[in-house]
Amino acid sequence: MRRLAVLAPASAWLALFVAAPAVVLLGIALGEADAGVPPFRPPFAADGTWQGSFANFATVLTDPFYRDAFLRSLVVAFATASLCLLIAYPMALAIARVPEARRTPLLLAVLLPFWTGFLIRVGAWIGLLRDAGWLNGVLRALGLIEAPLPLLYSDLAMYLGMVHAYLPFAVLPLHAVLARRDPALEEAAAGLGARPATVFLTVTLPLSAPGAAAAFLLVFIPAAGEFVIPDLLGPPEAQLVGRVLWGEFFQNRDWPLAAALAVVLLALLILPLRLFQRLEARP
Repeated sequence: MRRLAVLAPASAWLALFVAAPAVVLLGIALGEADAGVPPFRPPFAADGTWQGSFANFATVLTDPFYRDAFLRSLVVAFATASLCLLIAYPMALAIARVPEARRTPLLLAVLLPFWTGFLIRVGAWIGLLRDAGWLNGVLRALGLIEAPLPLLYSDLAMYLGMVHAYLPFAVLPLHAVLARRDPALEEAAAGLGARPATVFLTVTLPLSAPGAAAAFLLVFIPAAGEFVIPDLLGPPEAQLVGRVLWGEFFQNRDWPLAAALAVVLLALLILPLRLFQRLEARP
């Protein structure tokens, strides 16, 4: 009874704010676009008769435009998560190795970007990277370039914005794992004659693998559906699934197709989570 009382609030929260919206989204995806308000016909008629179809899912899975959008989104998310992991690991390790009294200010410095509005941070990148921006201005003042470099609305600008936005999501779980490690294990390996690189590869890195996997997923999952940064910083041809979904929902007003895109994206993102859970469950 006590266990049920503890689990009931969490289960109710998940059912109300996770399961119920997913069911509604699936219902819209199984419907058909309509000119009414809302602009779709539900899969079940008022008398309970089935009038939906799986045509939207067939379109999403077979149309090359949507397949390419999913593929590019996953590639961008994988590259973003990998870059964040490569940058965050030495940062988290350095913070974990300093005296405990100095860790809090360093962690606050990592979280500092969150204290500024998201759109303001993206706007700052626009100011830095545009043709008349600071970066091109500095390069021209140093005589390194004559004409401004086309930095804005490029893959470089998109990745810079993505890594900057999601880097704290990688640093925090890595620091949580590295701060709990037992330094005696590293000292024992060094005492047995292992070089620093060997100590890192055989002791530190394996112990921090769960934190690295969590950091990767915490970046990969939201980056896969990111809309704002690719739209404001990326090239026009960067049709990621977030931009395509927004276009279908607001421009084409095809809510069922947009819902099908969201359901397929959700299904794709559940796969790495399940894989992570299985890896964690292994002895």
